[in-house]
Amino acid sequence: MITRRGFAARIGAAMAVGRMLPEMAYAQRAMIHGNLPKDMVWLNANENPLGPPKPSLAAMAEVLPSSGRYHYQQTGEFYAALAHSEHLQAENILAGSGSSEMLHAAVHAFTAPDRPLIAIYPTYEGPPEVTRAIGRQVIQVPLLPNYAADVHKLAEAARGQRGSLVYLCNPNNPTASITPKSEIAWLVENLPSEAILLIDEAYIHFGESPELESAMSYVRQGKNVVVARTFSKIYGMAGVRAGFVCARPDLIKRMEPYRTNVLSVIAMRASMAALAESGTLVPERRAVNAGVRREMNGWLRERRLPFIESQANFMMIDVGRNAREFITKMPSMGVAVGRPFPPLDNMLRVTLGTEQEMQKFREVFWRVYKA
Repeated sequence: MITRRGFAARIGAAMAVGRMLPEMAYAQRAMIHGNLPKDMVWLNANENPLGPPKPSLAAMAEVLPSSGRYHYQQTGEFYAALAHSEHLQAENILAGSGSSEMLHAAVHAFTAPDRPLIAIYPTYEGPPEVTRAIGRQVIQVPLLPNYAADVHKLAEAARGQRGSLVYLCNPNNPTASITPKSEIAWLVENLPSEAILLIDEAYIHFGESPELESAMSYVRQGKNVVVARTFSKIYGMAGVRAGFVCARPDLIKRMEPYRTNVLSVIAMRASMAALAESGTLVPERRAVNAGVRREMNGWLRERRLPFIESQANFMMIDVGRNAREFITKMPSMGVAVGRPFPPLDNMLRVTLGTEQEMQKFREVFWRVYKA
């Protein structure tokens, strides 16, 4: 199928602003303005419509009365749970406010004024934008025609441009496409020895393709690989704000100074409760998402509408004209969809919601499409 300027001259508080800039920018881009229907369907932010799992809701309710204290002493238990879930040690883990904070920490730790970030394009804007915000260079490598990462050009750019950090989102946002495990393996073995590969696996639990594989095994092997994970997507806790990275202890130590937030006890308890049920929770939620995705794929094929094959909880549809028309018209009709993603100007990103939400999406989308 189909397929800020930087704050480098400032110090102290200005550097903190530089770290926060992309998150605030995304929030502004995601804002839907105007008189909106009360029964809005929100399909614009890749959130999981299932929300937090029941064990997490119970854990949050239980700890709320004691949330007047910091509960720093529970951090060790939280790190142990994260490490156990990935067959690692606590020293391989760094947790923060969503995976975004960890991605930002990686940029600060592993890039330099003369050592750029190498990233696929288009992709999740966080690492590239925070790199630019602190006055460092970003080298962008376009995706292949099948929307996989061009690993050979990533390695070539890392060698030729002295790139110290290579960022790859798999499955990728916004395309929901994957880079096959064989290509990831090639990239790990062929990057310059001083380069770090940062793989963002925010959406990996939704994938069903046998060609999709986590890069966590490379962390266990002690490679120059950092893997980012989040509780925002499959676990449905975007508003709770919890995420982490896994890497060799020396790489974790380099990232630690750039973590700016302390996880709340509510986020830690909710995350641990979800992890305890991950063996059944993850496959169940993957199956629910896959069913909605298959139904949506069938509907698009019936109407001969091109789309990118998705391995995530969102997809991109080729609307045949500038997608901004849909982005601006659909909210007043009760459906919010994703923001623009240049250079894919004719592509509309839509999060996969519940069956009922997707039925409303199809009705509103078709009205705009046929207008």
